[in-house]
Amino acid sequence: MKIPGLSFSWKRALGISQAKQKFARTTGIPTTKQGLERKVGSSILKAIFGKKR
Repeated sequence: MKIPGLSFSWKRALGISQAKQKFARTTGIPTTKQGLERKVGSSILKAIFGKKR
């Protein structure tokens, strides 16, 4: 029987989510697929078009 609105994450319970966040903040490298794609795409566009102000 589930309680509506209540979920359990084993990754949060083990501290994996916090470790990934800490790693991403200190290194500047995103740990999510979406974040990594956004960062790589941004750097490619900057290389092609240069930095615009």
